[in-house]
Amino acid sequence: MPDPFFANSKGQKRRRGPSNVNAKNKKPRTGTGTSKNQNQPPAKRRRRDEELDSDGTQDDDNVGGGGLDDLDLRHSDSDAGASGEEDEHETPAEKRLRLAKLYIDSLKKDIGEGEVDAAEIDKEILSVRLKQDVQESSGKLSIFIADKLNTSTYSKLRVKGHKLSVTCAVASEDGTMLFTAGKEGGIVKWDLLTGKELARFPKLRKDTKDRKGKGRADPAVEIKGHTDEVLALALSSDGKYLASGGRDRLVCIWDAQKGEWLRAFGGHRDAISSLSFRKDSLQLYSASFDRTIRLFDLAAMGYVETLFGHQDCIQDMDTLRAETAVSVGGRDRTVRYWKVPEESQLVFRGGRGTAQEILENGLDEEPDAASSSQTFVEGSLDCVAMIDETSFVSGGDSGSICLWSTAKKKPVFTLPLAHGLHEHHSETEGIVLEPRWISALACLRYADVVVSGSSDGFIRLWKVDSKLRSLTACGSIPCPGVVNSLRVVSPRSFFSGASWLSTDAPAVNGRSATHLTLKGLGLVAGVGQEPKFGRWRRLKGDGVSNCAFVFAVPLRAAEQ
Repeated sequence: MPDPFFANSKGQKRRRGPSNVNAKNKKPRTGTGTSKNQNQPPAKRRRRDEELDSDGTQDDDNVGGGGLDDLDLRHSDSDAGASGEEDEHETPAEKRLRLAKLYIDSLKKDIGEGEVDAAEIDKEILSVRLKQDVQESSGKLSIFIADKLNTSTYSKLRVKGHKLSVTCAVASEDGTMLFTAGKEGGIVKWDLLTGKELARFPKLRKDTKDRKGKGRADPAVEIKGHTDEVLALALSSDGKYLASGGRDRLVCIWDAQKGEWLRAFGGHRDAISSLSFRKDSLQLYSASFDRTIRLFDLAAMGYVETLFGHQDCIQDMDTLRAETAVSVGGRDRTVRYWKVPEESQLVFRGGRGTAQEILENGLDEEPDAASSSQTFVEGSLDCVAMIDETSFVSGGDSGSICLWSTAKKKPVFTLPLAHGLHEHHSETEGIVLEPRWISALACLRYADVVVSGSSDGFIRLWKVDSKLRSLTACGSIPCPGVVNSLRVVSPRSFFSGASWLSTDAPAVNGRSATHLTLKGLGLVAGVGQEPKFGRWRRLKGDGVSNCAFVFAVPLRAAEQ
């Protein structure tokens, strides 16, 4: 009997679109990374059914990335002729030096003129940016700031522009734009520096009559927007494209800078629950309640392929730099790690608290609300986030946060009752204690910070052990309501010039936080009175509203 940990892609349906894949010439897909040497014979495809070694580990050489040699130094914004014509007599070292100079020039352009007037400060920011890029290219945990965060002196921005619960909120990596979406079907663009509304994309009415007044829609009329609840947003790394999806089963692509509708992709048969751009590329993943994941390439504005495997509605999904993704399948209680080029997937069966474990081990005879060792049945996995290319965390209705590694079948670490217990009155059983669901998870890319949200009124921050073996609490931030969405903004692009930052917040090199990039962490939360995917619960009370929060968490003064 095959091991249930591994999913055999044989026999599974796979569809590839002709938009940007030339099957005859076997050309690689756009944006798939560094191409192989054409003079070398093609490597033998690895078996689709991934297997562990006898010691419980697997070869991760093809996962993530390499060192400096694997880092693509060509900036995406540079045109084709910026690097000059290729010289056939150019040595590899000379080519590497030329590309490095182009990359440094692009970083200087990103930093911008007028923000930094001192040459030494300019060199410092540039060196930090280069170091972080090289570390991230390795695909491993390399940024350690959890112990340096000061959650007691955070600054907060609150924006309110939706009548119903905010389902998702995303911010641009340069810290200038914020997009929010709500259950009423609208999308709002905000200026992240001032908190002012810049544009609004309201829900459109789907005309059910043709031009003659008969009861059918006119197929010649293209609806440029959403006609139902918007449940997912994603912003490309360069801030050029905004992708949105929801219950109308469409993936809409917008020009994020101009706020204009570009086009829509169909294909999903049910609501779209999650969207994610592959880091530093224009590859877009969409997950749906129809149990599939579809891959699009916005460089060619085309569909690429569909991934199959989940047995229930896909609730959440996440991606990083490599051509991999992780997703959770709700009540099929699986986390799936997708290896797109190899056409394979790893299947992880839901963490702690399965019914079998309850029957074998039993529950505590007298449940204690303060006990963190109590086990609850895990009926659904609802959210997931990647730490690095081989490690990720998941959460669900058992209230536990599980830390996973692609090298092991079971969770490396399980944090029970991360947001405590909820009391409610039952007419038959009296006071009943239930764990608060983990409704949202986010990670700072390749860093030791995990952020979780629920309905207890707090966003909680967790430190990941340097060896990726445990999670420990490192702070919390008040946030009333149901946290439906969480995003973490990179420290190197942290709200330069934001007017809402606290005046006593420490800044780089002693300058005012409103004039120079602040060192720290940015959290973006979409909050509502109701859960993202339903109306089975409604919170009321002081401060509970349908809005989005942006928190600026600085480093301690000694770490600045």
